[in-house]
Amino acid sequence: MILFGESLNVISTVIGKEFKQADPAKRNPEPIQKEVLRQKELGMDYIDINLGPAKKFGAELMPWVVNVVQEAAPEMPLLLDSSNIDAIEAGLKVCKPAAHPHIINSIMVRPERYEKMVPMAAQYDADFVALMWGPDGLPRDENERAALAVELIYFANEAGIANERIWVDGIVTPVNIQQQQSISLMNFQMMLEDMAPGAKSTCGLSNISNGPPDHLRGILNRTYMVMLEKYGMKAVISDPLDTQLTAIAKGRRQDIVDLIYGMMDGNEPDIASLNKEMQDYAKTYKVIMGETLYSDSWLDI
Repeated sequence: MILFGESLNVISTVIGKEFKQADPAKRNPEPIQKEVLRQKELGMDYIDINLGPAKKFGAELMPWVVNVVQEAAPEMPLLLDSSNIDAIEAGLKVCKPAAHPHIINSIMVRPERYEKMVPMAAQYDADFVALMWGPDGLPRDENERAALAVELIYFANEAGIANERIWVDGIVTPVNIQQQQSISLMNFQMMLEDMAPGAKSTCGLSNISNGPPDHLRGILNRTYMVMLEKYGMKAVISDPLDTQLTAIAKGRRQDIVDLIYGMMDGNEPDIASLNKEMQDYAKTYKVIMGETLYSDSWLDI
């Protein structure tokens, strides 16, 4: 599993203040570069630079951040993330070649967005994340996700962008309020290879645990990552500090993967025979699949 490090963003208390500083002379690159090097040491494969809306001075800020990041880790590819299209382009203009193509994160399935941004990806030889957020917002099921995917991927192909340069994000939603959507996304993952051979997929993984208490977030993220990977997910936007998640993603916890894959294949384990760690993964799988009604105490039942 490829990991996109998520901690370089405008809402971070330490780094975010540098992103919000309008005066370039007062910006301090040091905390940003320390965070980049930390993410690299923790096993992240890409750095996600998330400026948020960046309405006021994003087109000036994004290239500054890109240069600061690439000075610290020139080989690491970047995801450029902002709702400000001008900021994205300004960042692409100064990106230097890295180990893999840089990525625009992301392009919604809305003509007013993709008609501007897909040609930009082609011009700057960037990959892009195709976000399945359409004119009506979040798709209701896998079929609506599929229709949106076809629309955007077809447009990109017509612009000369091959499927292999597209990362499809079907959108993860919080399991505590939309359990069925978690299953819908997995169903969509199973459809993707037939719809767009060669296209890759990614997601904002931590969205599934957005709302549950902090002590439950990690196991939700890790369990769902394994489930999505079985159905072809290639990358996730990941918390670099979750070393257990990184270990699973990089193949160092095959026991956890085997348990979850087995349950997905219909092999029900004897929960009582499992140790506490593996019981927690088995119980969390059942919550995500809707076999157990969500509650904040599912690990204690």
